[in-house]
Amino acid sequence: MSKTKKSPPQTKPTTAPAASAAQAPKRVVLAYSGGLDTSIILKWLQDEYGCEVVTFTADIGQGEEIEPARAKAVKMGIKPENIFIEDLREEFVRDFVFPMFRANALYEGEYLLGTSIARPLIAKRLVEIAKKTKADAISHGATGKGNDQVRFELGAYALMPNVKVIAPWREWDLLSREKLLAYADQHGIPVDFKKRKGGAPYSMDANLLHISYEGGILEDPNFSPEDNMWRLTVSPEKAPNKPQIIELTYKHGDVVAIDGKAMSPAEVLTHLNIVGGKHGIGRLDKVENRYVGMKSRGCYETPGGTILLTGHRAIESITLDREVLALKEDLMPRYARLIYNGYWFSPERELLQGLIDASQKTANGVVRLKLYKGTIMCIGRESLTDSLFDTKISTFDDDGGAYNQADAGGFIKLNALRMRIAGNLKAARAQKGRTTSSTAKKSTSTRAPAKAAKKSRTH
Repeated sequence: MSKTKKSPPQTKPTTAPAASAAQAPKRVVLAYSGGLDTSIILKWLQDEYGCEVVTFTADIGQGEEIEPARAKAVKMGIKPENIFIEDLREEFVRDFVFPMFRANALYEGEYLLGTSIARPLIAKRLVEIAKKTKADAISHGATGKGNDQVRFELGAYALMPNVKVIAPWREWDLLSREKLLAYADQHGIPVDFKKRKGGAPYSMDANLLHISYEGGILEDPNFSPEDNMWRLTVSPEKAPNKPQIIELTYKHGDVVAIDGKAMSPAEVLTHLNIVGGKHGIGRLDKVENRYVGMKSRGCYETPGGTILLTGHRAIESITLDREVLALKEDLMPRYARLIYNGYWFSPERELLQGLIDASQKTANGVVRLKLYKGTIMCIGRESLTDSLFDTKISTFDDDGGAYNQADAGGFIKLNALRMRIAGNLKAARAQKGRTTSSTAKKSTSTRAPAKAAKKSRTH
């Protein structure tokens, strides 16, 4: 008896992967800016997963009004109690930016990690809100090509191991601006005129530490961006012709006052951004290596952070032991990669942070910096309590016997011992080579006449 071939079941077309009712999330916390992309994601989550959406909007100093996100979320059907809008500027600088600057962290020797260091804070709050609202999933708007997807998700998994993560850019087929706009029109999502006409020629990300620019016309690494792209800094050519001197007061490696005025962490960075931007400080145009493997060109403005780095190196120069500084310098590239790649909550980063923070107990004092046309020069540093700079010993004048210069001879000779031994061995090998060569030449010269005589007899 032949079997009848059944037709495949008809299913409703969807851009989301199939999931059973038991697997589908009931409530999702979305990192929501109120912009076009996250507004589309909000609607997409409602349609494709049939879930309740909780929105989280963070103010980390991006310089934009965030309250309109509340009205947009309400318009999209989000319950008022499911809308979270928070000012995280102080927490951002105190618990993330300042600890990173204690390490003098630079990714690939240049990048001050402005975007990277903001992501673990957002991931942390996403998870905390998910727990508070009893949500079983979180969602973000990072693409499948970038670093942010890794940073958000590594942070979330570290803090909530079984959380479900929904990354629409890895699931849907809305992979072009035209498709996004068509989806927005279909579902009544407002699109401003600039977005509809093509928007900015590049993508921007801002927070209290920096602004980044990438994509669009900047994808040609040989393209020189126009001066009107920069938002935080004037060009060094247009900066004031008169330098400005500022004084930073450090306590345990963190700036606690500027020009004698006590400030909170966020106030410190806000003030330094204004001052540094005025003098054209902190621009960077860099091709970097993303964690996912590709190269990426980005332009960055980090005026306050650039000042912080210079000042911190200056206070460490007189308060930290030579080998402690050297150890920090050895560890810094590893520490910077951990942050860039999204491992803020990893045990190895936390272990390194403990070591770094311990080194900062003596990083106390005052640093004076001169800002002028894109440059920063340290013109003074002082620590009344922890300075290791001993004038009596380091002076070129009469030190009154504080340092016995005769001791240097033995110090140098002992440190040269291994090189002297190697040098003697090298000389002995060379001498042996010359002796062997000379013996070989003598042997050849004594045999030559006999050969000649033999040859003559054959003729």
